[in-house]
Amino acid sequence: MIIIRKSFPTIFLILISFQSATAQNAEEKKVKDVLDNYRSAISKAMLSGNFIGVNNFCSNEIRTMPEFQKATLGKSNMIKYYTAFSGRFIIKEYTRKETEILNLGSQIVEFGNFEMKLILRSSGHEYLFKGKYGDIWEKRLNDSLLLITQVWNYNHKLENNDLLKFDEIPAVTIAFISHVPVNSPISFELAALSRLQEICITQHDPIVWSQFYSNDAKVFYNFQAPVEGRNAIDSFLKKHVTELPVFEKLDIRNDRIDHLGNFVIVYASHIAIVRNGDWSGVSTGKNIAIWKREKDGSLKIFRGFATYD
Repeated sequence: MIIIRKSFPTIFLILISFQSATAQNAEEKKVKDVLDNYRSAISKAMLSGNFIGVNNFCSNEIRTMPEFQKATLGKSNMIKYYTAFSGRFIIKEYTRKETEILNLGSQIVEFGNFEMKLILRSSGHEYLFKGKYGDIWEKRLNDSLLLITQVWNYNHKLENNDLLKFDEIPAVTIAFISHVPVNSPISFELAALSRLQEICITQHDPIVWSQFYSNDAKVFYNFQAPVEGRNAIDSFLKKHVTELPVFEKLDIRNDRIDHLGNFVIVYASHIAIVRNGDWSGVSTGKNIAIWKREKDGSLKIFRGFATYD
């Protein structure tokens, strides 16, 4: 009896640990199944031109952030975008491959690569587009997953960016909508970081810019494969600043902040007034950053995804 009494707490802890591991494995399988099913559904929809099948996976308020297109808000506008895309191009091949799945508590983030072969209906010209995507899923009260955000850009420059613009689709310039008021510690911290980021970018300062990123960061910039790790990011920014125009004005603004504990997902945009020689103009863009609270308390960009409007 003495042995049993002494062993009971240990046995109890083992049982609790086993049950916890079993529940965790069940959740991971459920998440994997949903993400696998959606990947299959969106691939079939792109090839068939029928996008109704992806509806059940998406939140009614889903935000879609394509490269070279203003963002669409809501499920119906997302379908209109995909339908317009399918109307302009014959999609011969479309594949997706996930590269990373992050469980951030109440939200799941998947990153991956895609490839599609297209034929422009108006000319018969064939294109091969390769890029990367990010999907953000939200866990709801009944433990279901709904896709709340999707973003993608391309690993290479395109022959004609205007082919990917659909002015007839209801869309918004995120940079023109209301930004998050500075009324909490996290919004204050992020607003301050945005101001410093504006300064180092306009001054073409890669040393300060690089300090925004964690050592294990991965960034999905435009026109190239993902940049991962401290050394790669440092090298990229050192080269990137030499290619930037003169910034007469740069305004970075946050329009949504999802505080998930040690991670913070921030939806941001920018307005840039730039010149390069005799050329000048105004551009806007949108991006998503996953910030991570480091052991020393600093907030660093862990994952970043940028797209132009």
